[in-house]
Amino acid sequence: MKIAIVCYPTFGGSGVVATELGLELAHRGHEIHFITYSQPVRLALLNPNVHYHEVNVPEYPLFHYQPYELALSSKLVDMVKLHKIELLHVHYAIPHAYAGYMAKQMLKEEGIDIPMVTTLHGTDITLVGNHPFYKPAVSFSINNSDIVTSVSQSLKEETYKLFNSKKEIHVIPNFIELGKHISHPKIARNRSLIANEKERIVTHISNFRAVKRIPDVIKIFHKIQEKIPAKLLLVGDGPEKKNAEYLCQKLGIQDKVIFFGNSNEIDKILSFSDLFLLPSETESFGLAALEAMAWSVPVISSNSGGLPEVNFDGISGFLSDVGEIDEMAENALRILKDDATLNKFKENALKIAEKFDIKNIVPLYETLYLQAINSLK
Repeated sequence: MKIAIVCYPTFGGSGVVATELGLELAHRGHEIHFITYSQPVRLALLNPNVHYHEVNVPEYPLFHYQPYELALSSKLVDMVKLHKIELLHVHYAIPHAYAGYMAKQMLKEEGIDIPMVTTLHGTDITLVGNHPFYKPAVSFSINNSDIVTSVSQSLKEETYKLFNSKKEIHVIPNFIELGKHISHPKIARNRSLIANEKERIVTHISNFRAVKRIPDVIKIFHKIQEKIPAKLLLVGDGPEKKNAEYLCQKLGIQDKVIFFGNSNEIDKILSFSDLFLLPSETESFGLAALEAMAWSVPVISSNSGGLPEVNFDGISGFLSDVGEIDEMAENALRILKDDATLNKFKENALKIAEKFDIKNIVPLYETLYLQAINSLK
């Protein structure tokens, strides 16, 4: 199949998932065309089946905000005609599904009928999409997609609740590529770069937005390090970072916390880690938790959104209500208290992560692609 993938080319979860999906599809023999405003951060163009087409938005003084949707729609039309693309897979309802629908209509005028698969990732539904300014456009985009998927059952239910859509939504979870993960013993010797032998390494990775509850991460760690020697690794950047640095100083733990900022060595950092903290206000899926589990790192998380579909309570880690800092700290100590308990949770985390291996998930998309294409014949 010749497939166009439209996504945000950033460090965010949806962009990473879309990119990894496209690369795996290319490895399976499909011709993949990424169409977006800059090259996705994880995109490798060494595969002859992978192509990237930049959407240029010319500046025009009439527009206070440049019309990206218009430029994207036009680019989609041009690329579909030039490369004989058979299917559009857009990630995020707006602006991508909205632009995709316009491209479909323009192509119909020229006798070309092309199906569109829309994947809902979370904030396009629960945050942006539910805003009164955008809600009609999101609802329209969902209902006029040929096939709609969501990354969790929780997000599917939330979409029906917020939009009252009659469109069938297929749940296809996010995934990880287990093949790229290296076993801990091979790189454990490098752990000394971060902590000494007696210290547990606790990690959090996010975009440092308020929804991630960074103060909770730090307060949970503060309680952990009062009981056992530990280091906290904070990976990412965003609006809450400055406040996080201040809180660490206020609690007197700044010498036990390392801020990495945005890093290209997330896999290495996770390979050192003993525990992952994700006490978010909400997560449509919890990709960061899954990536940690793929490195055999147990997870302490909230029970919000799709997290219970990824982190199994008492098995791969523990779930708590949002804001239950004391309980999360107690559960963390239950996991970290001795090597035997920690190793058992590590084994369980990896076993559950294996269910989300990319090779198990991509065929689900391929089935829907064929269904969409055949529906137009």
